[in-house]
Amino acid sequence: MKPKTKGITAAVLGTALGAGGLAFVAMPASADDKPALPQVSAEDLVQSVAKAKPGAFDGTLKVSNDLGLPAVGNAVPGASALNMDSAHIFTDGAGKSRLAVTQGASQETVVHDGTTVWDYSSRTNTATKVTIPADVAQRKGAGSDRTADPLAASTELLAKVRESSTVSVDGTATVAGRPAYELVLTPKPTERTLLREIRVAVDSQTRMPLRVSVLSNGTATPALEVAFTEIEFTQQPADLFTFTPPKGAKVQEKTPTVDQKHKDLAEQAKQDVKVVGDGWDTVVTGKVPADALNAAPKQQSGREGRGGNADPKALLERFAKKVNGTWGSGYLVTTKVGSAVLTDDGRFAAGAVPEQVLYEALGQK
Repeated sequence: MKPKTKGITAAVLGTALGAGGLAFVAMPASADDKPALPQVSAEDLVQSVAKAKPGAFDGTLKVSNDLGLPAVGNAVPGASALNMDSAHIFTDGAGKSRLAVTQGASQETVVHDGTTVWDYSSRTNTATKVTIPADVAQRKGAGSDRTADPLAASTELLAKVRESSTVSVDGTATVAGRPAYELVLTPKPTERTLLREIRVAVDSQTRMPLRVSVLSNGTATPALEVAFTEIEFTQQPADLFTFTPPKGAKVQEKTPTVDQKHKDLAEQAKQDVKVVGDGWDTVVTGKVPADALNAAPKQQSGREGRGGNADPKALLERFAKKVNGTWGSGYLVTTKVGSAVLTDDGRFAAGAVPEQVLYEALGQK
């Protein structure tokens, strides 16, 4: 199947892709210039990526995927997010960011100024203003200056899979006009995974990942590509991180709050989730809310409503494979980079692994 050459893909399958968010990965689609760079060891390169602080930048991202996902079309709300044209990212390197995602003639803009997040859709001419609680805004967690950069996920990925990988530097490349090292992570023979290798093109100067890649077993083309096509490391104008709704736009204002019911649900979900294994063959298991599969389809609104109605059970019957074993029965969804099982009694297991590994995880007490 020819890889789709359009798309900006958010974390497909979520935890279904296992350790380190393997959904957000990619590789070069064509040969690059091979710049001459000083030699660097794989370990030193990994360490420098983990410690990198690229600072302010302005960049354009492109994504292509050949994940082998079911052709759900607009049946699932938000599914259209898998086929966007491009994304333009601005960051001041200190927590403020602007993301503009283009899809056809419409654009979605998300602006984060440190205390407020604006989300505007040109298609519906609606804007949502979310005020971040003061105690949350004051917390400067690690990586807060990376929130606008999807490729920053590769930094966490490197840290989580390096112990179960063979890590090497496979020459150099030119990405977005910048010289970069090609860092390659290959699962050790003991790892049971659908993935063959992950490639990260690391900027030679800033040590920021410019392109990240995944190849699955049995394929010659990348399952997913994410890469900067243009990037400039320079201070950004302050007005980029402010937002004024266009004239006539419908504006909604929200302040995030968490009531006791939501806290209890979150705590229960945390207790239900279990991580089985580690490294490349990590499997995440847990339970879905009891009424999730019985939810009646309804018309959604806003960004997530672009897909219209969705009946969870009907979608499973249509796009998933019915399976059973000593662990019970349920539905299996597979892609080139991961698989997931949802049982009839509401349990799930997901990872970048063959289905048998999922079944073993479901069978563990």
